[in-house]
Amino acid sequence: MEWTGEAIILGARKHGEADVILEVMTAERGRHLGLVRGGRSRRRQPMLQPGNEVQVTWRARLADHLGVFTVDPIRSRAAELMASSIGLHGVQHLAGLIRLLPERDPHARLYEAFKVVLDHLDRFDVAGPLIIRFELELLNDLGFGLDLTTCAATGTREDLAWVSPKSARAVSREAGEPYRDKLLPLPPFLAEGQRQPGSEITYRDLLDGFRLTDFFLSRNIYEPRGLKTGDLRAGLIAALEKKYRAEFPWNFDTTG
Repeated sequence: MEWTGEAIILGARKHGEADVILEVMTAERGRHLGLVRGGRSRRRQPMLQPGNEVQVTWRARLADHLGVFTVDPIRSRAAELMASSIGLHGVQHLAGLIRLLPERDPHARLYEAFKVVLDHLDRFDVAGPLIIRFELELLNDLGFGLDLTTCAATGTREDLAWVSPKSARAVSREAGEPYRDKLLPLPPFLAEGQRQPGSEITYRDLLDGFRLTDFFLSRNIYEPRGLKTGDLRAGLIAALEKKYRAEFPWNFDTTG
């Protein structure tokens, strides 16, 4: 058995004295593991860091075996990602999310989204909204997608302001106002036809987005598996908060 393809490294763990078991994300083969012989050498270690883009060739006698990877570099991001707390927490959080996917299950759109987010982790004002969108895409791929296109009560596409925790559907401001204490805020950058990720997004918008995805990730994925969202996500949000406070103090607002 053999295949070759582009991949993004999620992580590596020691195996024996000199080897590592490498975990990657690919478009066609999904999340995949393989043994890299000599992966702990000084020459290979810098290439086998999370976030780096590589070409891998996987070989095994049978399809269900671990197999062996041959790895060649395509693009190195690791040093740049590790230079900032947003990059460091961001790549680790994204890798953790991808590990929620079944092994060897293809998710081509999620793979492309992963590349886009990694390419923008150096821009905090864009990185946060993109990570939230990535979390929504992951929920969708796992069968728990949100419908943020129309109001669940009226069918309108205008002035969507809430999300129902029961139906995972958007609700317009007018229809949801009597029940606002039971609904989740929908930040404008996620509402259909409203503003896109960019510097005009306030920290309150960002926090509402993370709270929204956290609710559905926790309820539908983490809790049924006996897991918690963990410190990586909290560290990422704290790093984003620090940047927003420093760069955009005039629109830093967490009050509702």
